Amino acid sequence: MVTQFTATLHYHKLGHGPRTVLAFHGIGQDGLTCFKPFEAYWKELYTIYAIDLPFHGRSAFVKGQIITKALWKNVLQDFLAANDIERFDIAGFSMGGRFALATLEVFPDRIDHAFLIAPDGISEHPLYSLASRFSPARSIFGWSMQHPNAFFSVCGLLQKIGLVNASLYRFVQQVLNTPEKRQTVYHSWVNFRKLRFDIPVIYKMASSNDVSIYLFVGQYDKLLKPAAVQKLATLLPANHYIVLKSGHTQLVEQAASWICALFK
Repeated sequence: MVTQFTATLHYHKLGHGPRTVLAFHGIGQDGLTCFKPFEAYWKELYTIYAIDLPFHGRSAFVKGQIITKALWKNVLQDFLAANDIERFDIAGFSMGGRFALATLEVFPDRIDHAFLIAPDGISEHPLYSLASRFSPARSIFGWSMQHPNAFFSVCGLLQKIGLVNASLYRFVQQVLNTPEKRQTVYHSWVNFRKLRFDIPVIYKMASSNDVSIYLFVGQYDKLLKPAAVQKLATLLPANHYIVLKSGHTQLVEQAASWICALFK
């Protein structure tokens, strides 16, 4: 556990392998529930630090605190020093992709492999931009999280007329079905908005530091479609862009199996 700048970063330590990986989960999860499948495949290969993202799990950040790259770098510097970690790999799933990319950007000389699994942050959905980047829209978004009946009515209507697919609608219902979950989503969307990336620049930086990037997407993923990651996919070697026969929620386990085979 690492504390700095009114932030407490909590993590779950899994496995006992000689390599180290920092793993960043998706929205509404925590490190343990997301990356427990990694332990089954990686326990002999990796020591896994499954980190609870800000506003998730047992990590504690000030309500309303904007997560900038500078803040993230300072928090992770303390974490790496406290755990005597010099070199490491990173893995990011869904929203955790933003934190994997931020970590890659600030520590490219200390990373060997980056595993991005249906990662957020390579492109930005227009709805996210609208809800998070403009003050009036953030106010409306905040109101809708406090008045979910109106929000779900609109989502249901969009699903019925075909503008929102059924899988996405079910995911939204699951992620936003309690006041606590709605607050988590609100704080994440609003307070992670500074984590934006110039993908060609990051790829060039990774290449100059011999970081191998592997990008995983699901053929049946309705939340993050392969088209959303093409900005990075087109830069990678063909065998570093992997399309798995999976939906969104099964991707972590399938990617863990694939990565384990990579090192055998």
